[in-house]
Amino acid sequence: MTLSELKFIVAVARERNFRRAAEKCFVSQPALSLAVKKLEEELGVTLFERSHKDVAMTPIGEQIIAQASRTLEESNRIKEIARMGNNQLAGPFKLGVIYSTGPYLLPEIIPALRQLAPDMPLEVEENLTANLETQLRNRVIDAAIIALPFDVPGIRCEPLYDESFVVAVPDIHPWAGRKEIHAEELADEKVLLLNSGHCFSNQVVLACPELSRHGEVLQGNSLETIRNMVASNLGITVLPCSAAVERYQNPLIKTIPFTHPVPTRRMALAWRKGYTREKAIACLVEAIRALKSPCLHAIIEVE
Repeated sequence: MTLSELKFIVAVARERNFRRAAEKCFVSQPALSLAVKKLEEELGVTLFERSHKDVAMTPIGEQIIAQASRTLEESNRIKEIARMGNNQLAGPFKLGVIYSTGPYLLPEIIPALRQLAPDMPLEVEENLTANLETQLRNRVIDAAIIALPFDVPGIRCEPLYDESFVVAVPDIHPWAGRKEIHAEELADEKVLLLNSGHCFSNQVVLACPELSRHGEVLQGNSLETIRNMVASNLGITVLPCSAAVERYQNPLIKTIPFTHPVPTRRMALAWRKGYTREKAIACLVEAIRALKSPCLHAIIEVE
């Protein structure tokens, strides 16, 4: 049984005439008739009732031809998948992103990707770095935006930008009028950070080592929850600068830069070595590096 033979019997059923079916299939009528007869012999059933005026499907022929139509549709789907494989910018792209980056970076890069790769919608997975690493290795996601270091065997990383940190305090806090904050000063305050497991919290503690030794640290589930806790005067926090641009500002909160050296984090795109959609990776990197956000534009040009 071949796909050609299935095409022949579907054409005969549609045209109800061997000659017209042969013309539709671009073969001679004797060749088509011979192929149909061969298939009937192989299956051991009669597919068509033939007469001088008409060709009709037998009851069993009707069932077989319905299945043949579905089989041909599925075979065409294989070709479509192959065509999509040739176009690396066609089809969904599964992107992982850490919690402290996703809400602030995605609104910037999605419009850029709509321009660069309109047929490549993003399927986004927000998660902890450790979980994204597992999903990346297990091929659940195609790539992930993470903070370095990210040394994982079999994974490639492309640095994207360096992002500075800022301090966020209630508008009634004594620091609200300050122009700069020394990292060491955080140890004297009640500091709100993400729960353990979030790499951003670890990076803040590394940048402000006195905080872990002498400071009072409370934890929250998301940066937006923490931002509201700061607004309610529960404490202060540290934010990545992408979370402190104008669209996210709260009149009850003041954001203040750090003095030099300013704590920063380096963000990167990670993907599996040997991943076949290299153009999709390059497109994503290009979209991020081309951003003109007031905050990210200055950061991305570092690398």
